[in-house]
Amino acid sequence: MNGWLPGGRASWPYSTGSSCPAARRSVAFAALFTPTAVEALRVLFLEDLLARPLTKEGQRGELLDRTSVQWEVFDIDGTRGAARQRAVPKTEDLPPAQRRLDEVCAAGYTGRKRGEVVRTRTVVSQAHTYQWLGSFGNRGNGEYRKELAHALVVIRRYLAAHGLPQARALLRLDGLYGTGAVIADLAGLSFVMRGKDYTVLDHPAVQARLHLPPDSHFSRPESTLVRTLYDCPDVPVGPEGCRCRVVVATHSKGPMKSRVGVTRQGVVYELFFTRLPQDAFTASDVVALYLHRGAFEPVLADEDQEQDPDRWCSHAPAGQEAWQIISQWVWNEAPGTGSCT
Repeated sequence: MNGWLPGGRASWPYSTGSSCPAARRSVAFAALFTPTAVEALRVLFLEDLLARPLTKEGQRGELLDRTSVQWEVFDIDGTRGAARQRAVPKTEDLPPAQRRLDEVCAAGYTGRKRGEVVRTRTVVSQAHTYQWLGSFGNRGNGEYRKELAHALVVIRRYLAAHGLPQARALLRLDGLYGTGAVIADLAGLSFVMRGKDYTVLDHPAVQARLHLPPDSHFSRPESTLVRTLYDCPDVPVGPEGCRCRVVVATHSKGPMKSRVGVTRQGVVYELFFTRLPQDAFTASDVVALYLHRGAFEPVLADEDQEQDPDRWCSHAPAGQEAWQIISQWVWNEAPGTGSCT
């Protein structure tokens, strides 16, 4: 395939608007992919990952809780690729503008990336090995619950291949997923996520707990922020009434508006939803485990630097998806070949 460079890593050095013949051939090749072919490629990608262990001993790394039970941790999150669009004249004598990326992009949240339209892909990672398990993309802000459903299928296949029960899986998700509807989607799997349904704070059980002494205080060496933690073991969340453990973290409002949580009467409230048992994970453990999701960001940054998987290489959704699956495949190959540092 044109666009591959020597050295064991994949790269796409050309933009889709390049006049380079190799770039045009690459775009044309990617356009040949169909949704059926992409799904077949996903199957081959996962089968290859599961067929070859990371080491000869089959070691993967696990999280050990306070009762000596081992957990497999998976990170699920969305990344965005933004596309710039030039201004075009719009007059009655001109036909409507036809954008080349209309099929793969749509208006959405761009974050810190420059662009007018975006495509969002949900990625799944094994937190201990930094191996990718899947990539699922959609136009604009994506379809996060649909993509989450695909991610859960992949995780269950991973657990089955390694002979692990679903009860051993632990999913870390950000506030996008922090609703009762998503908790219902995760039936049978443990999780820790930042909650965004702040009506939970008004539940009588939570209000009663907030008027009692806290369970603990939580701080991190790199920050002066001290959170006060309240552990609420069985609280219904959302209209669905899905019951889960809720950890409420509070701290005094600072001079700047808090980027997370909700502020009430000078106090910032953060919510963390989980199904982890209290005897195995304290309230501090739950918050620390969630905040350690920050370790996932360098992996995404390394992926961007080494492979640039969000680069536009196709004007067709199937072609773009195929490129991103192949990027993850090459990334996973590196540890086994010793080419990663």
